[in-house]
Amino acid sequence: MIKGSVLRDALISAANSIAANRKQIDALNVFPVPDGDTGTNMSMTMESAKNDLHAMSDAARADEVAGAVSGALLWGARGNSGGILSLVFRGFAKGVAGKESLGAKEIAAALEHSVEAVYKAVMKPTEGTMLTVVREAAACAARACEATPLPDPAALWEMVVRQAEKTVEKTPDMLPVLKKAGVVDAGAKGLAIIFRAMGQVFSGGKIAVIELETEDDAGPGAFVDEHVGEILFTYCTEFIIIKTGGDSMVIRDFMEQNGDSVVMVEDDSIIKCHFHTDRPGDALQTGMEIGTLTKIKIENMREQHREQGRASTKVQAKTRFTYKPVDPSEEYGFVAISAGKGIEALFHDLGVENVVNGGQTMNPSTNDILDAIQATPTKNVIVLPNNKNIIMTAEQSVRLADRNAYVLPTKSVPQGIAAILAFDPQLPLSDNQLGMRKATERVGTGLITYAARDSSYDGQKIKKGDTLGIENGKLSIVDKDPGRAVQRLVRGMVKKDTKYLTLIYGEDISEEQAAEAEKAIQGKLPDNIELVLVNGGQPVYSYMLSVE
Repeated sequence: MIKGSVLRDALISAANSIAANRKQIDALNVFPVPDGDTGTNMSMTMESAKNDLHAMSDAARADEVAGAVSGALLWGARGNSGGILSLVFRGFAKGVAGKESLGAKEIAAALEHSVEAVYKAVMKPTEGTMLTVVREAAACAARACEATPLPDPAALWEMVVRQAEKTVEKTPDMLPVLKKAGVVDAGAKGLAIIFRAMGQVFSGGKIAVIELETEDDAGPGAFVDEHVGEILFTYCTEFIIIKTGGDSMVIRDFMEQNGDSVVMVEDDSIIKCHFHTDRPGDALQTGMEIGTLTKIKIENMREQHREQGRASTKVQAKTRFTYKPVDPSEEYGFVAISAGKGIEALFHDLGVENVVNGGQTMNPSTNDILDAIQATPTKNVIVLPNNKNIIMTAEQSVRLADRNAYVLPTKSVPQGIAAILAFDPQLPLSDNQLGMRKATERVGTGLITYAARDSSYDGQKIKKGDTLGIENGKLSIVDKDPGRAVQRLVRGMVKKDTKYLTLIYGEDISEEQAAEAEKAIQGKLPDNIELVLVNGGQPVYSYMLSVE
């Protein structure tokens, strides 16, 4: 049987192993663009659980370990790959609920729950991805459990690993775009690496140890508290309840009756609690009536206030968003994700209250987006991800919010701008959702970036440093000069019915270079097309092009 302490060590090893292979997995992107996508997102997602794992004792039960990891990954998930990874372990935790240790049948059942979780959450499942790996691994485990004698759990997991690795090698045959690029699916490869690292510990091996290169992450317990004037309660108290039964209203009632600054966010498996009180011990005891506790953090605010004078006290100052309760008189608010000071300023000018810094190469976590939603004091919050790899994380965030929040699945900054321009505060939410979606469909997005590595795609030889033009998600231009490439991209994207053209230039383009590109493009446009130049200051993309 696999004890909780062994499962703990296996998951720590998995986090270290995916971090060690991060760059290798990032390099499997179909396009050789600077992406920082799959490997980085999976690594940072797993990293978000390591503090919880290290804090667990050798006496921890298997279901306690799995539950703590499930909660941490939910809040720390980044990008589509991180979101799916969090669902894999969320399903696994659901499958081992009530189990002190795990045998072969328990593992097989847990993997079936993982399959159910990921396929239920993904609206249009694509085979040849992480989903296929977990499905075929679960099927392998189920078949193995039909054998007599039953394999021991370590042997069963080795079968799971071999099946996962075999499935990874088949992914190019399932997805033509992978075969065209000559790579296996990056997320599938990452999940197989995680499974392999876990299996090594299950078989008695050591935990993988590496020097991790990670960004600071606010994590699930991050709140910003600004104390101005008198402090009414002494202790800022935060914790997460992994639900095992009982009524969640018990803890809400306790917090509301015994403190202030109450924030409670709940989903079907965990409850995230935050409030100021003079009775933190009683709060923890009340929480234990509902489930097990993790992420416990208690700070003496009076002591902090004395140390910092009249300066604002920040319990954990890794986020710039401050929680705000809903103002019943405010109907709509917006959260947008973008990178670049110019683009951020543009969204603010268009009425977006909170902009999360993120995009390509730096996908924000579930908790980052949730903090921005909770800092938007309106009855309805519309979230604009502006990147296809952030949509799933945003959708997880809105489900955790304590107010009505909705994701409009914008896949680019131009789509996000078009959506908010189509918003009408006089219309009901349903009509706005429809109108904004239609607006995004009318926008063409062009991107000019650079090749991060040598590669070959669809018969085109690409050298590291080449300029790449991407039209609506498809690689269409390979060039040596961003100015020339953007002119070529415009020629291919402008149609007879085009009326508006917005050229957003990035941090690597000077004003003079942008002006030259604008002049060259304007000289070849029909008189009926309006061209607007914007200093976006965005990283990664020399130019973004919006065509309407």
